Amino acid sequence: MSSKPDPEIANKPATGFSRRSILKGIGITGGAVGSGLLESNAEAQTAAKGQGPGEVPITLNINGKPVNLKVEPRVTLLDALRDKLDHTGAKRVCDRGTCGACTVIVDGKAMYACTILAIDAQGRKIRTIESLSTNGSQHPMVKAFVNHDAQQCGYCTPGFVMASVNLVERHGAVTEEVVKDGLGGNLCRCGTYMGIRKAVVEASKQMKGGANA
Repeated sequence: MSSKPDPEIANKPATGFSRRSILKGIGITGGAVGSGLLESNAEAQTAAKGQGPGEVPITLNINGKPVNLKVEPRVTLLDALRDKLDHTGAKRVCDRGTCGACTVIVDGKAMYACTILAIDAQGRKIRTIESLSTNGSQHPMVKAFVNHDAQQCGYCTPGFVMASVNLVERHGAVTEEVVKDGLGGNLCRCGTYMGIRKAVVEASKQMKGGANA
């Protein structure tokens, strides 16, 4: 038994879509999207070309002097100081921003040098422990650390000294309780905390109310 076609369907105008045309459309569209992504990637690579992955020229203000050097954008300030500028006072210990051995003073604040990219430190005033020995004279903080045996292996000492200098410069004369809280971001594996606290208190009395000696 045969059925007659529905006259409404038979007389309905063709939409112009077919499986073949849809697949062709998808193929064309897909090609357009793909080429767009390739173009975007090419543009991104071109834009990033001046910032690596190879070395790029930067200028850092280290201890009051501009220094020109070349580093890869991924290099930290700590590694730039140690490997490029021979400023080896700041130590690389944890390299995770937890021990404080790499502490330097950046724009008046104690900061971990291992957590800052050298390329991002441009235009900022950076002070390292090397700045504390000028014209053959010792900084009061360095003298106080020696007087109170506030160092044993000495590996964490540069970070403690810089953090202590910054603490006194910000607060002036301090008490041992203030020092205990203020140096909470620095660790000493030798356990010379008592000597460190006494040293900072002594030095704070000689640093003219926090002025840099």
